[in-house]
Amino acid sequence: MAYKDYYKILGVSKNASEDEIKRAFKKLARKYHPDVSKEPGAEEKFKEINEAYTVLSDPEKRRYYDAYGAEVGRAGWQGPPPGQGGFGGFSGNIGDFSDFFQQLFGNLGGTGVQGGFAGFGDLFEQAPRRGRGSRVASDLEAELPLGLEEAYRGGEKTISIGSERLTVRIPAGVRDGQKIRLAGKGRAGGDLYLHVKLQSRPDMRLEGDDIYTVLEVPAPIAVVGGKVRAPTLDGPVEITIPKRTQTGRKLRLTGKGWPRKDKSRGDQYVEVRVTIPTHPSPEEERLYAQLAELARVR
Repeated sequence: MAYKDYYKILGVSKNASEDEIKRAFKKLARKYHPDVSKEPGAEEKFKEINEAYTVLSDPEKRRYYDAYGAEVGRAGWQGPPPGQGGFGGFSGNIGDFSDFFQQLFGNLGGTGVQGGFAGFGDLFEQAPRRGRGSRVASDLEAELPLGLEEAYRGGEKTISIGSERLTVRIPAGVRDGQKIRLAGKGRAGGDLYLHVKLQSRPDMRLEGDDIYTVLEVPAPIAVVGGKVRAPTLDGPVEITIPKRTQTGRKLRLTGKGWPRKDKSRGDQYVEVRVTIPTHPSPEEERLYAQLAELARVR
């Protein structure tokens, strides 16, 4: 089994601090996130980055990886010496992890799980027992990452826990940190609690009840004004760019933010980023040259 160098994957040294690891992860995650990246193989790269961060951001897993990671795959590997495993209570991270990860951390969850959970399969089998073979019921917890549009719309989402596929009902407008309970889906009949983790996009984020987006506006429209399409949680809408709009100006879209309990909504703030063509046509270059000449005359 091929060794995975998590430090190399994140581009940090083996003595990197927690802050350095976090910064490296955020930089790479922005670059390779499947929703926004056009890089070849971005989805697989993102999974690899997520796996590396899952281990190196957790002090206990990191120490364990440093101590035993290089041993995985060697003939006769049977795990660490008795008493040094310590991962029977690993609650499972969302995503699908490599065979290397699963072998190192006790084969948690079997094969990778697309869009669901890895790490629960063996936990159910290892649940403590009481009396004549009866298991002790207990609850499990895990994170449930949701895109902003997905959380805003709500609906049903299918996840996998071990070999079992479950349907989760997501309330429309669910908040970051909110819990979703799946009764009886924990350990030995306990409950499973999913902690919602909202995933911002590079061009859209949620702060409180308000949505903040960045909108690229061609320079000519920024100068003379005009209509452009802006992304919102409800889909693209047409907005008017006032004349002589500068980069950094924020336009407010009332009632286009996050739903509140009273049925009202926050607002959306669109930050303008004025752009020029990267590959202008000959006609565009001619017109820009005329504008440059006018600027020099002034």
